[in-house]
Parts: sequence; structure tokens; C-alpha cells
Amino acid sequence: MINKLFTSILCLSLFALSSCSSDDDSTPSQPISIIIEGAEVSPEIGGPNEQNQVYIDLSTDTATAIQRDSWDLGFYSGSDFRVAINGSIYMATAQLTATDIDAVNSSSTEVQDLQPQVAVGTFDEANLEFIDAPYGQITETAIDAISDTDTNNHVYLVNLGFKVGTETPSNGSVAVSGDSRGWKKIRVTKSGNDYVLQYADLDATTHNEVTISKNADYNFTFFSFNTESEVSVEPIKTEWDLNFTVFTNEITGFGAYGYSDYIVNNIKSNATAYMIDTELNTFTYENFTLGDVIDTNFTNDQRSIGSSWRNGGGPGALPSLKENVFYIVNDTDGNLYKLKFLAMASESGERGHPQFVYSLLQ
Repeated sequence: MINKLFTSILCLSLFALSSCSSDDDSTPSQPISIIIEGAEVSPEIGGPNEQNQVYIDLSTDTATAIQRDSWDLGFYSGSDFRVAINGSIYMATAQLTATDIDAVNSSSTEVQDLQPQVAVGTFDEANLEFIDAPYGQITETAIDAISDTDTNNHVYLVNLGFKVGTETPSNGSVAVSGDSRGWKKIRVTKSGNDYVLQYADLDATTHNEVTISKNADYNFTFFSFNTESEVSVEPIKTEWDLNFTVFTNEITGFGAYGYSDYIVNNIKSNATAYMIDTELNTFTYENFTLGDVIDTNFTNDQRSIGSSWRNGGGPGALPSLKENVFYIVNDTDGNLYKLKFLAMASESGERGHPQFVYSLLQ
């Protein structure tokens, strides 16, 4: 059952602007005029620094925002023992041969050999092994499954990525990455049904240790090195469908790469989506009905929306809103919606102000 859905007739003249990554540049497209019935949402991702990850629950028309550099590791609450890294700040990690965390430092030959590679945006296809699988499969995290046998759990070199950017870019561009956050070393073991995290600065000769328990109500329990404690990030796993975020994706042949203006769907709680291109069929957002939904078009990929809602931009041209696409979303409660993006920027052209509308299909 849907809990609530705000309905109204919207007649909007909006500038269609957009993004790809921190190096996007261009001019705004012309205003568009759309008349749509549905709930209107403007996620507060924070303007051109895109400092917030925003979780959207379609059935309650609610949004939850969290600063994206406020967490580092996510400890999975499902049956698998897996640890995720924060791709929204371009973290990367590599397994070392060592199992003694205190024996690892920046002078280690293995560490020195790996550091140039363990990063996002190196344009080397091999760096995909240092990030979590972009399509969201929990069994393909950069950190191996945590073993029952302690000696099988190795130390990991962790590139902490970047702080949220603070510079003001040219109008229509983004500045998502600030200063480097440096490096850590970690090791994760098990204690019964709990995780045990060992962590330290790279050249520390002693380490900290914390026990982290699973919580079945959530996809992950999150931990921050800044606060050295668990932090609240995602809503309850059945109470969000879409996440607006900066994202670490892949480019075929060039490895891991950072994307702004990205949307992932909550596949771990069965929220799925697919795109409809109005230039390739007779559907429009306005005339699409429940009977037009094709169940086999939904896929188990959290990038089903991704960056496909905007054009990528290029030399001398900023990314721009795609006016010819909309999406069908199956939420965590099994409700079906149609959803269309209306803007990527404010009326003044400042990036990082997305807007969309959606309607329940019934």
C-alpha cells in the first residue's frame, strides 16, 4: 500500500542544465515547458559541490540528506560478511599480503608499489579491482568476504578519497572534490555474528579496534574514521528507493571514474527501475499507464537510472538534461511509478539543484 502521494498539476518553465564529473563545462539549454501530474521533488544535494547524498522514499514523498564525507565504511547486515567503501568520495582499497596491521607502513615495498594504482580516475582498467562493483552486487566488494579463519583476513591499504569540495566553480559546472583525505590501513575479522575492525594511520605502530554489529533493519552499519564511531547514513532499508549522490562508476577500458549528478536505486531491498526513450517508441510520460509496464525490463543493477537522465557534455559544452527520457520505478514496497526529470540546475544556472516529478501507476 502507498502511504501517501502528493498530487498536483505542474506547469513549469525550467532551464535544463546538467553534469558528468568535476571537469564538465558548457552553456545552458533552452527553457522547457512541461505539464505533468504528480509529486514534485527537489533533492537538496547542495549545489555545485554536491555535498549531500540524498535518499528518497517515493511512497512517503520523503528525503533524507547526509554529507557524503561523513562516513567511510559500510558493514553489510545481510547473511554475507562484506564491507563496502564510500564511492561518493572516490575511496579505493587494496589487499596486502600482511595480516599484522602494526607491521604495515608507508615504507613497505608493497605499499609503495600499490599507492599510485589505488585510486579512482587513473584511466587504468586494472583499478576496477580497488573499488566496489559499480552495479551494486554485494559479493563483489573490493574487500574480500570476511573469513571465519583469522589468518585469511588480510590488512588493506585504504585511499580515503577526497573531502567535499568547497570552491565555487563557474556557473553550470561542479567542484565535488576538495583536499585529499590521505590513507589508512585496516583489517576486519569476525567475532560470532559481529565484525571486528582494526584501523590506524598508515605509519602508526599500534591500532584501534572496534566491534560492529549487524542491524537487520538496515542494509549497512556505517563507520567514520573522523568520529571513530558508528554514524547514521541510510534510512531503514525498506524506507528508501533512490539515492542522489556523487558516484564511482566504470568506463570500459579506462577503469574507475567519478560521476556527479548520479542516481542509484536500492537493489538490496528490491527497488528497481528502467528507462523509456520517447524517441524510440510511442510512449510519452503523460500517456504511459500501468498496463504498459514490462516486468522483464527491470534489472538487478543499481545504475538503472545512473547518469542516463542527462547528456554528458564535452569540450565547450556542459552536460544537459535529456528531455526525451523518463523512468519506471518499482519501489521497495512493490509500488510502480513513472518518474521524469525536469532540471539539473537552478533557474540561475547553478549546478546541483535537480528536480523531478513522479506519479503512482494504478
